[in-house]
Amino acid sequence: MSFLELPEGLAERIIQCNSTYTVRFGVRLRGRMYSFIGWRSVHSEHCEPVKGGIRYALNADAEEVEALAALMTLKCSLVDVPFGGSKGALKIDPREWTPQELERITRRFTQELNKRGLIGPGVNVPAPDIGTGEREMAWMMDEFRRANPSDVVNARACVTGKPLSKGGIAGRTEATGRGVQFAIQSFLRDTRTSGLNGRRDLNGAAVIVQGFGNVGYHAAKFLSKEDGARVTVVAERDGYVANPDGLHIEALKQHQIRTGTILGFEGAKSFAGDMSGIEQPCDVLIPAAMESAIDAENAERIKTQLVVEAANGPVTFEADKILRSRGVTILPDLYVNAGGVVVSYFEWVKNLTHIPFGLMERRRRERRNQTIAAALERMTGKEFPADIRGEFLEGGAEIDLVRSGLEDVMRSTWARIGDLLVNQPELGDYRTAAYVASIRQVAEAYEAIGI
Repeated sequence: MSFLELPEGLAERIIQCNSTYTVRFGVRLRGRMYSFIGWRSVHSEHCEPVKGGIRYALNADAEEVEALAALMTLKCSLVDVPFGGSKGALKIDPREWTPQELERITRRFTQELNKRGLIGPGVNVPAPDIGTGEREMAWMMDEFRRANPSDVVNARACVTGKPLSKGGIAGRTEATGRGVQFAIQSFLRDTRTSGLNGRRDLNGAAVIVQGFGNVGYHAAKFLSKEDGARVTVVAERDGYVANPDGLHIEALKQHQIRTGTILGFEGAKSFAGDMSGIEQPCDVLIPAAMESAIDAENAERIKTQLVVEAANGPVTFEADKILRSRGVTILPDLYVNAGGVVVSYFEWVKNLTHIPFGLMERRRRERRNQTIAAALERMTGKEFPADIRGEFLEGGAEIDLVRSGLEDVMRSTWARIGDLLVNQPELGDYRTAAYVASIRQVAEAYEAIGI
C-alpha cells in the first residue's frame, strides 16, 4: 500500500545514496605499516551541508553506512533541521590501540576525507557515533583546520560533538538521552494516545534499559531522577542487573566505569551471561544498544506496553509486526533518538555565529525577572518563595537554552507525527507516520529545486 503520491522516479531517487566513498590508507605504528579501510556515504544533498556520525567498529561495512546515511536524511527531515544525511565508519576496534595511536589513525582518516571534500562546515559535518566521542572530534577538527588554513574562521563547525574547550556546546553529551526523555513525555502528554494504561506520567513506572552507554545511561538517569520512574533492569552484552525497587543509576555508572561491567553491582542482583533482561515485565522498554535487539525470535516474550527505540533499528521488521499485533506501542528511532542531531545543529550554529547561546540576553532576562519578583512582593506584601527564587531569577545558562530548544523540537515533532496519524488513520502506527512525514518533506525539497 502506498501512502504518498510521488512523481514517477522520485521515490527511486530518494531511496538511493548519492555517493559512497571507500578510503584505504596506511599508518606506520609499532614499527610496521598498518592498513585501514573506511567509508563516508552521502545519502541526499537536497539540503546542505550533509550531517552524520562516524563510527569505529570492526563489523562496519559500506552497506551499513549507506543505510545509516539514509536514516540520517529522514531523521533530519523529520525534526526539520537543515541537513542532508551522511554517515561514516572506520573498520577498527578502538580498544586495540592506545590513545596516541588512535590519534594518528584519526588524523590520517581526516586527511583522506578532506582530500575528497567529505568534511567541512558547509559541505559535510561529522559527529560522534559508536566507538568515537569528543576526543576524536577534537582531533578531526584540528586536522581539518591545519589542512585548510584559509577557513580558520569557520573551521570549528566542520564537526560537532566536540569538547566545550574546542567549540562544543553544553548538553551535547546528554542530548540523545535527553531527547528520549522528551519523546516519552510528549507521548504521555498527548491525550489522543492511551498513555500507560491511561497514566500520563512515569512516576513509579517500571522501565528496562538495554545498553548502558551514553544514550542508555542518560535516558535512565533522567527518567529515574526527574520523572520518578523505577529503572528495574539494565541489560548489557554480558548479562543484566535487576532491582524491582529501582536501580541507583549514577552509582551503577560509577561501578561500570570502575570495573568495566555492570555485573557485580551491590545495589542489584546480577545475571551473568543472561540475555533475557529485556524480556522481564515492565511498563516501558528502551532498547539503547545495537540494531536488531528485538527480533522474531524474542518478540513474543517481550512484556511491556511501550517500546521506545533509543538505538538505530533495534526492532526488526518481523518483530515490529509481532509487537504491534500484541498491542505494544512503538515509538520509532527516527524520532526518539533525534536529540543528538538536533543539538549538533545548535552546536554548528554556535560555531558559525561565534556567539555562545544566551550571551546577548541572559543579564537582561535576569533584570526583568528581578523586576517581576520585586513587583509581586510589593503588590502582595509577601516575600517571593525562597525555594523557587533562585530558579526564577536565573537568566538561563547555555545548557538551559539547549535543553529548552531540544524539548521544543521534540514536542513539535511529536505533534506533527500525531496530527498526521489522526488525519490519515490508515497509516496505522507511529513509525509509518514518521516516515511519511519525513519522506514527504524530502520529496517537496527535491521538487522545489527541480530535481
